[in-house]
Amino acid sequence: MTESLNQQPKKTSQTHQENPWLEIVKTVATAAILAFGIRTFVAEARYIPSSSMEPTLEINDRLIIEKLSYRFREPQRGDVVVFSPTETLKEQNFHEAFIKRVIGLPGDTVEVKNGRVYVNNFPLSENYIAEKPSYDYGPVVVPEGQYLVLGDNRNNSYDSHYWGFVPKDNLIGRAAVRFWPLNRAGGLDPETLYPSPAK
Repeated sequence: MTESLNQQPKKTSQTHQENPWLEIVKTVATAAILAFGIRTFVAEARYIPSSSMEPTLEINDRLIIEKLSYRFREPQRGDVVVFSPTETLKEQNFHEAFIKRVIGLPGDTVEVKNGRVYVNNFPLSENYIAEKPSYDYGPVVVPEGQYLVLGDNRNNSYDSHYWGFVPKDNLIGRAAVRFWPLNRAGGLDPETLYPSPAK
């Protein structure tokens, strides 16, 4: 008689069972590789250590930083970005990442005067800052491939008006979501900042 196609052939030996500790090691290793890949290329969690981005971000806020969008588009004015220290900052012994808002794009002329930020001779409308800047700066032209960044807490932020521009290669990602504290959790939509004619 021929064997039915629906029947499985009888097993002549018992299935080999792997050591349970080996299975645990494989599972942990796979999880670690996936976590490393996600943290390196997709997203990671960060917390806010200073008041430089108040009132938008407060000390100990927890954020998700997404890392994919800048692979497909250029940073936009108004994006809140996390970046590794520039060479100038490294020379000053800074090693931890910074978080600031993109104000000047490559080729922009930026100036701070009379309590306003001007881009290409037009003032920005900024309803998110803690207070008007009490300093004058510029005018400066942002080099190609670099960005001028400022903290929302303008008078208490160590940012581009002190140490210069951020190369695109230093950008880690964009602040996308605040997940802590729960009462302020939600998406961090970038401010759309368009220079407007001076009044």
